[in-house]
Amino acid sequence: MTRLHVSARAAARWRPDRGSATVWSVGAITVLCVVFGVLLALGQAVVARHRAAGGADLAALAAADHWAEGGTAACARAEKVARAQGARLVRCAIVGETSEVTAASGRGPFAAEVRSRAGPAGPADPAAPPPPEPQAPPAYGAPPARPGAPLPPPPGPPAPPPVPRAAAP
Repeated sequence: MTRLHVSARAAARWRPDRGSATVWSVGAITVLCVVFGVLLALGQAVVARHRAAGGADLAALAAADHWAEGGTAACARAEKVARAQGARLVRCAIVGETSEVTAASGRGPFAAEVRSRAGPAGPADPAAPPPPEPQAPPAYGAPPARPGAPLPPPPGPPAPPPVPRAAAP
């Protein structure tokens, strides 16, 4: 039988863990690339959602602003505004002064669809008087609104209370 004789020098060079750092590095880089890809995909989905929401909101406002021109003209204006925002109009309905719009953005797994409504804050009542005009408070140092009315306090922190003085002898 022949024995294979290995020198001490050759035995020192051969180790079972030789090259394992390369394998670990490749594994870590692969995991980091997958995590980075997932984060990019989530970012793309968020951008599509925000684009659809902005397009739907602005399209609904545009349609509600042009409701008096008729439903077709109002929805055409909403379509134009949605396209300008990078979204596409999916649905547009005008009921009275209120518009209801659905806009979509993105493709495939990153598609987002958002619904938005716009119109007056409450029911329109022609018999109701118009709301009063808001009035700004008078500026400091300006004459009072009516004679005898006190001036508003000066801006800034309140003045400290006066210090009592002793009577002179």
